[in-house]
Amino acid sequence: MIDAYASARQSAHAHGDFAPLIALVPYARYLNVGMQIHQGEPRSHLPYAESLVGNTVLPALHGGVTAAFMENAAILHLLLQLDETRIPKSIDFSIDYLKPGRAEDSYADCVVSRAGLRVAQVMIRCWQKSPEQPIAVARAHFLLGATE
Repeated sequence: MIDAYASARQSAHAHGDFAPLIALVPYARYLNVGMQIHQGEPRSHLPYAESLVGNTVLPALHGGVTAAFMENAAILHLLLQLDETRIPKSIDFSIDYLKPGRAEDSYADCVVSRAGLRVAQVMIRCWQKSPEQPIAVARAHFLLGATE
C-alpha cells in the first residue's frame, strides 16, 4: 500500500493528476472532492450536488457535509505535502460556521501550522465566492504515520 501513496503523490506533483490520491480516501471519493494547484498551493473543490443540501428553504449545504469536506481537504493536503505513507487519522476537529454554505461549489485551502513526527495541526478555510469571505474555518489535529 505504501507504493500506492508514493505513486499517487508522484502523479499529483508531476502531472497535476489528483485522482489517484483522492481514490485513497474513500469519503473524499464519495463526496466527489477534487483538487488543483492554485498559486503553488493545493486547493480542494467540492462540486455542488442537490444531495448535499441540508436546508432546502435557503437552500444551504448541510453543516456535516461542510465539516467532512474540510476534514478531507486537510487529509489530502497532508498526504500531498508531508509524504505520508498512511492516511492521517483525525485526533480532533474544531469548526466555526461563519455563514450558510449556499447551493454552489465550495473550496478549501489548508495550511499546516505544525507538523511533528507524530502529530500535525492544520488550519482549513472553506469558501464559495471569495477566499476573503469564508463560510467556515476549522482547526484540526491528525495522527501521522498511524497504522491502518
